[in-house]
Amino acid sequence: MANNTADHPPGNSVAEGNHDGDFGVAVTDLRDLMELRSAEGVNKIRDTYGDVQGLCRRLKTSPIEGLSGNPVDLEKRHTSFGQNFIPPKKAKTFLQLVWEALQDVTLIILEIAAIISLGLSFYHPPGGDSEACGQVAGGVEDEGESQAGWIEGAAILFSVIIVVLVTAFNDWSKEKQFRGLQSRIEQEQKFTVIRKGQVIQIPVAELVVGDIAQIKYGDLLPADGILIQGNDLKIDESSLTGESDQVRKSLEKDPMLLSGTHVMEGSGRMLVSAVGLNSQTGIIFTLLGASEHDEEKKVKKSKKQGPPENRNKAKTQDGIALEIQPLKSDEAGESEEKEEAKPVKKVNVTKKEKSVLQGKLTKLAVQIGKAGLIMSALTVIILILYFVIDTFAVQGRSWTSECTPIYIQYFVKFFIIGVTVLVVAVPEGLPLAVTISLAYSVKKMMKDNNLVRHLDACETMGNATAICSDKTGTLTMNRMTVVQAYVGDTHYRTVPEPDAIKPETLEIMVNSISINSAYTTKILPPEKEGGLPRHVGNKTECALLGLVLELKRDFQPIREEIPEEKLYKVYTFNSSRKSMSTVLKNADGGYRMYSKGASEIVLRKCSRILDAQGQARVFKPKDRDEMVRKVIEPMACEGLRTICVAYRDFPAEAGEPAWDNENEILNELTCIVVVGIEDPVRHEVPEAISKCQRAGITVRMVTGDNINTARAIATKCGILLPGEDFLCMEGKEFNQHIRNDQGEVEQERLDKVWPKLRVLARSSPTDKHTLVKGIIDSTVGETRQVVAVTGDGTNDGPALKKADVGFAMGIAGTDVAKEASDIILTDDNFTSIVKAVMWGRNVYDSISKFLQFQLTVNVVAVIVAFTGACITQDSPLKAVQMLWVNLIMDTLASLALATEPPTESLLLRRPYGRNKPLISRTMMKNILGHAVYQLVIIFTLLFAGESIFDIDSGRNTPLHSPPTEHYTIVFNVFVMMQLFNEINARKIHGERNVFEGIYRNPIFCSVVLGTFILQIIIVQFGGKPFSCTALTIDQWLWCVFIGVGELLWGQLISAIPTHHLKFLKEAGHGTTKEDIHEEEMKEGADEIDHAEMELRRGQILWFRGLNRIQTQIKVVNAFRSSLYPLESPESRSSIHSFMAHPEFVPLSEEEARIATIEETGDEIEPLPGASSGATGGGGGGGGEPPSAFPRSRASPI
Repeated sequence: MANNTADHPPGNSVAEGNHDGDFGVAVTDLRDLMELRSAEGVNKIRDTYGDVQGLCRRLKTSPIEGLSGNPVDLEKRHTSFGQNFIPPKKAKTFLQLVWEALQDVTLIILEIAAIISLGLSFYHPPGGDSEACGQVAGGVEDEGESQAGWIEGAAILFSVIIVVLVTAFNDWSKEKQFRGLQSRIEQEQKFTVIRKGQVIQIPVAELVVGDIAQIKYGDLLPADGILIQGNDLKIDESSLTGESDQVRKSLEKDPMLLSGTHVMEGSGRMLVSAVGLNSQTGIIFTLLGASEHDEEKKVKKSKKQGPPENRNKAKTQDGIALEIQPLKSDEAGESEEKEEAKPVKKVNVTKKEKSVLQGKLTKLAVQIGKAGLIMSALTVIILILYFVIDTFAVQGRSWTSECTPIYIQYFVKFFIIGVTVLVVAVPEGLPLAVTISLAYSVKKMMKDNNLVRHLDACETMGNATAICSDKTGTLTMNRMTVVQAYVGDTHYRTVPEPDAIKPETLEIMVNSISINSAYTTKILPPEKEGGLPRHVGNKTECALLGLVLELKRDFQPIREEIPEEKLYKVYTFNSSRKSMSTVLKNADGGYRMYSKGASEIVLRKCSRILDAQGQARVFKPKDRDEMVRKVIEPMACEGLRTICVAYRDFPAEAGEPAWDNENEILNELTCIVVVGIEDPVRHEVPEAISKCQRAGITVRMVTGDNINTARAIATKCGILLPGEDFLCMEGKEFNQHIRNDQGEVEQERLDKVWPKLRVLARSSPTDKHTLVKGIIDSTVGETRQVVAVTGDGTNDGPALKKADVGFAMGIAGTDVAKEASDIILTDDNFTSIVKAVMWGRNVYDSISKFLQFQLTVNVVAVIVAFTGACITQDSPLKAVQMLWVNLIMDTLASLALATEPPTESLLLRRPYGRNKPLISRTMMKNILGHAVYQLVIIFTLLFAGESIFDIDSGRNTPLHSPPTEHYTIVFNVFVMMQLFNEINARKIHGERNVFEGIYRNPIFCSVVLGTFILQIIIVQFGGKPFSCTALTIDQWLWCVFIGVGELLWGQLISAIPTHHLKFLKEAGHGTTKEDIHEEEMKEGADEIDHAEMELRRGQILWFRGLNRIQTQIKVVNAFRSSLYPLESPESRSSIHSFMAHPEFVPLSEEEARIATIEETGDEIEPLPGASSGATGGGGGGGGEPPSAFPRSRASPI
């Protein structure tokens, strides 16, 4: 280890003035050095340190041996240069989450009602009940009520608190779970370094300045560094620079490697020069941290006041920069942007677009709330009118000052009844039901190997109509093995015995495979006794190394004899080359190159082949065609991936070849062997795919493999069914079909291809993104397609982000893919996607079940309260009873109905689609049918109950009388009917057997039992606060009997065919295209809460009028300016300058359509220089404006 301690830089005196005198270089010097690029960096290193070796000496490290790994030394480096750790953004506190949960519209209405009700309950007007002021039937609330008046407001607030706490707790635990996962992913992320001359893997966080790290294709660099040795190294730096072209790195030209960038090709070693917050990514994070507070302020201040430039910037930061970048840079714009954007991204959470389901629910809740508001207002008005007419007109009294407080008390009582009606009308169980259902599903999906990163992905999955899946690892096991080989003129159907192959051929084959593969790829002994050997690194190379082991040879000694330093040149594998070659220098000065790659590509470069004697004979194009026909195609048709292994000798006398001229070098090869590698289909996949097809979901396979292999695997999986007319095409052909002469993708062309496309082979990541975007934007068919995509590679990022639901592979997936996804499959298995579909549909059905139950309760309660109040001057169901029914039963019912486990039967129907209403006609039939039964029973009991049960009437009781048996029976029957109707609500598609699978849901059973027991306690012991009096056993039995009648009535209702009931309407539609383009809501990051939309309709109409006037003014100006063409340059009214104005740059279709209410709704910003203060962003909201203004065609409203 002399290396580490010897040759201290002679200029150590430089370091003495430095605060970290131990090293010859300060952390600030290194930071400055890493900010230089290419030639500047090379010059700086040369001028200051001599060369990279000089820098290594100053950092006391050896380029060959690495650091000593001595803990004291490592600690010293930590203190001098920092740790490789970027502190994560502060998690939202529980209180912040509570505040977010409080923003719900329904909850706000409730809070206001509760506070008013509380305030009024403590208001006791002075003045006695003087006879002079008149006595109206029903009187002012009795003592029990006045003492218990506060219970009502308190109960509402209590329920709101419960809803908020549950929601916040769910968010909090989800965040915690996700951070746990994040840290698990981070801990698992290891990096290869050299310490004490040994190559070891250490967690990324343990990297220190001075480490020598090995880098290879596919790595995400965890720290900044300077290249020491590199083979054909190309880096994608788009995450930091935004430039999509790959940057070639070399010692002479550009040795600077930056953290957060991706190695796209090649391999090498680097000296770590900056870690953690001092690295380039760390510096950006620090800047983001500083700007975060401003962002938060900005977001709070206005949703969309920023000028369009900012809008685009925010979009880029959200990693949706894709739509703005040209397609070429798809692979570019993703990785780090996401990581950088994390802090900013989280801020906008409150305004995040609601998922389809939440959109429908909020809309429905607002509609119900409006209806409730009208009903409650009507109730109050009728009560007041009745009172006024009765007191002043009929009884002819006059209003006197001493009576004022008493009259006010009456009005207050009427108001409270009105508020009660409103409270009953608003379905506050809804937000809770959604939250519980989603949270429960997410928790259970964890067990089904789905780690949900975005809650709404779970529910979107239920609507999925298309799945674009990878082949390797998702449909197949990703455990490659060589099963066939063609060597020495013989096609072996199984791996040949070692003695069947000529020793010379065997020798060259084993050498070629062992040396010409990444040295990081190895086969290790199994972890458990009797297990399979562990494959580390590239799976295809593992298969080839496995072949070496099966031929009773070992690759390790060969690699030890020829270490990586001795490799003369390496052409690493990449997606365009589809081959890998390694050059060795022979003792005689000649060179030998080993190559391997996709057989159709490498065979084209072969001019010889080794025959049965191990001699090279000529290999002509016709021999090649025959081999393709007889060997390669049959292998591919069995679903094997074919790889050709070859070599070429360069004689010494010919001098050194021109290594940069790849076409010359990769030619004249001699073929050694062609192998068929099998990646077996997972045995559970065919069944999972047939389930998807039954469920109306199209599965498409997108793979980089050749078309025959892809077709064979697709047939094995059941994606392609014999005798059906489906398309299988390669990426090249796909692009010819969908692009026009200019090479642009045309939606009409794509619409002709995708409906029949089932397999896309030899596809590039861009093809995948194009396909997904094309399917999502397509208008073929009555509903918009909802697309799920699986991906594992860095280059799948754009497609995962674009899809409605992106699934990343938990095992094989890269960090970039996980970052772009919505759900992570922890077992990389296609079957888990089917589970996700089941859960998604189940969420939807659970909400519908709850709605069916909730709305029946609401309709009945509102009508009873309304008519009761109008006829008897007092609600038969007292405020507190109403709340017990409403809150407790709703909350408990949401728990019971939202936790129904999914069944396979969910997969027997087609997806609902985005615009399917929440409440189908069958559900509407159930709601109205049960409401009729309940209303008939309640009104019968209300007006004839006293004679039926032979008890005192509870109607028109004098003031302050104790609760009556009559009204208690009405209340009790009402609750019993709800309880049994809850069982009916378990089925929403008109099924007969409502008890089916009831034991599989213990929560449901316990909730129903619990509610029943609580009801007994309230009735028997509730007394004054609940306005109840104890009932006899007979009365109880009657109440339960009437309740059971609900079940029988339910059977009767389900016997009536829905299609005969033409008058039934659906409710809770999705937001239709006219309201707001759904695609745009997905596209633009500026989202809208649907409830706010409802509330802003009035505003919008006003803006529409204004916009019309503005459009007309613009037209007038445009014409006027064409009459005076050469006005002063300041006047911006001419059409041309109008178009050229930055606000009116004709954007791509995509962008132009995104103009949403945000832009026309909140603020009207004057255009700089536009004479009439025209709104930015969306002129002409009204009729079709003149075509002179392309931008204004994108009318959002």
